[in-house]
Amino acid sequence: MDEPMGEEEINPQTVFLVKKISGSDARQLYAMKVLKKATLKVRDRVRTKMERDILVEVNHPFIVKLHYAFQTEGKLYLILDFLRGGDLFTRLSKEVMFTEEDVKFYLAELALALDHLHSLGIIYRDLKPENILLDEEGHIKLTDFGLSKESIDHEKKAYSFCGTVEYMAPEVVNRRGHTQSADWWSFGVLMFEMLTGTLPFQGKDRKETMTMILKAKLGMPQFLSPEAQSLLRMLFKRNPANRLGAGPDGVEEIKRHSFFSTIDWNKLYRREIHPPFKPATGRPEDTFYFDPEFTAKTPKDSPGIPPSANAHQLFRGFSFVAITSDDESQAMQTVGVHSIVQQLHRNSIQFTDGYEVKEDIGVGSYSVCKRCIHKATNMEFAVKIIDKSKRDPTEEIEILLRYGQHPNIITLKDVYDDGKYVYVVTELMKGGELLDKILRQKFFSEREASAVLFTITKTVEYLHAQGVVHRDLKPSNILYVDESGNPESIRICDFGFAKQLRAENGLLMTPCYTANFVAPEVLKRQGYDAACDIWSLGVLLYTMLTGYTPFANGPDDTPEEILARIGSGKFSLSGGYWNSVSDTAKDLVSKMLHVDPHQRLTAALVLRHPWIVHWDQLPQYQLNRQDAPHLVKVSSLIYSQSLLSVDLQGGPGQLSLQESFFHALSNFLCHLVCKF
Repeated sequence: MDEPMGEEEINPQTVFLVKKISGSDARQLYAMKVLKKATLKVRDRVRTKMERDILVEVNHPFIVKLHYAFQTEGKLYLILDFLRGGDLFTRLSKEVMFTEEDVKFYLAELALALDHLHSLGIIYRDLKPENILLDEEGHIKLTDFGLSKESIDHEKKAYSFCGTVEYMAPEVVNRRGHTQSADWWSFGVLMFEMLTGTLPFQGKDRKETMTMILKAKLGMPQFLSPEAQSLLRMLFKRNPANRLGAGPDGVEEIKRHSFFSTIDWNKLYRREIHPPFKPATGRPEDTFYFDPEFTAKTPKDSPGIPPSANAHQLFRGFSFVAITSDDESQAMQTVGVHSIVQQLHRNSIQFTDGYEVKEDIGVGSYSVCKRCIHKATNMEFAVKIIDKSKRDPTEEIEILLRYGQHPNIITLKDVYDDGKYVYVVTELMKGGELLDKILRQKFFSEREASAVLFTITKTVEYLHAQGVVHRDLKPSNILYVDESGNPESIRICDFGFAKQLRAENGLLMTPCYTANFVAPEVLKRQGYDAACDIWSLGVLLYTMLTGYTPFANGPDDTPEEILARIGSGKFSLSGGYWNSVSDTAKDLVSKMLHVDPHQRLTAALVLRHPWIVHWDQLPQYQLNRQDAPHLVKVSSLIYSQSLLSVDLQGGPGQLSLQESFFHALSNFLCHLVCKF
């Protein structure tokens, strides 16, 4: 059978990922909602039929599409769009809150979807993040119409007490009858939750929550923009007649609000505005954004117990086939399903079923990296085994799924999840670390250093253009895929600290780093952006040119001393080994290591610097770099320390501040001082 994607408690239903096996849409993936007739209460049977009827009627770019509906003696089947991006709740749970620009986009698309339903006389009544799905581009799709209602009395009111209580409008809570205006209250609750990460009205229990909805004063967060605060106040009107969107102009009142002043509504409807977040989808059958609690289950479907005669009567005419432009002349065909291979291999498929594990490559705080052999092809790979109880690898995997096709970014081959560990399979870096290669090379010139920096910076520029910061560009994370030593074979590895930027200003607030390659504003726990990667590249360039880092003097340095020097941003570019370095190289180093991130060069500006552009005019003589023979005697001691933290292939996970100090010190001493 197929992969289960979710279950709901309101109705006894399961959702499967299925593939069509015949017809014009053969091999097309769909989501299949299955309901057992016999276990449906009478109320739920009516709701299921209502959901089917509404989905048949609606046709909108931001509402999930019903493609087929059919039934067997014991079950009902709804075949819907398969939305690979998961739901908004999953993203909100991970991000905690969104930027106002993100919220503006999602709310604008949602407003158009609700307006379409309202134009058909439908009250949605169950607006919450779990019912807003994301397609592979990041656009929303409203789903789950089991609680939706077509207005029934002469005042166009409905009276059912239904929905998720935290999102209910006051008129739903007091059961005095509600109209489509109730959806705009829920719209406001969703807006508040996305902007703040909390619900506006939530008590210790259901009764207290309802009391707060009816009487409590809204606590307005002052960090929200005046436009956002204004919109929330106009949506949270307890008198539904005074609520924005309830007037004669309907949704136009909302569209005219200053919060949406930058939205081009025509472009939005045509899906011409790029979503703020694009889900990482590798293969069509990805279920990466669905809860492992469900996708790990063995998919199975049984005929189901036949229902009562009354149920047979209710579900007459349930079957449906959506008419498409390519299929208008075709008659209804039997819908079939076909098993598919799971994307993130879960409990049913073990990593060791496909790979033979070999020796360790490196050991990190939360992961171990091993060489492995693919049994079917006998090819060598690396596998990073991550302890899920210590670190969530989701962000790292998402970034590799999206951007691992770049020629200078390590390629993700496979991912397995057995519940306790995640196995991230990548290409094997047979050429070793960047600085190891440079050390093995007795002759190393500025021209060669320029070629290396160009390749790395070009890759970093690509990542920054996609809104990704690496945040750990130390030498052990820059490796060669083969032993050729060509710059083209360089790969940026270990995206364990990497982050996909969200905000328009690109700022991050997570203090994770590896000392010696960390920007000063990160140490101060201020917001930092892609400029911190440029700082790390500046330290790397400094080290390639001289044989030592700008902020560490020797093995007697304490972590506090190293970090204090980094914080001051003071370093020397004259005398000693710098006498053999060109002025253009010194100029580039100084601009990449500027203490003010706003004055630091961007990746694009680094690539336009004369030291990069005019590489063919650079000196070809050997750089005079530090040899440090006096440090050899302490190498063995330092190396034993570094084994506790250094991960040559995969790297450690996010460390605490104290752990980072000691990790950074041993990493620095082993990789930089001893080798030179």
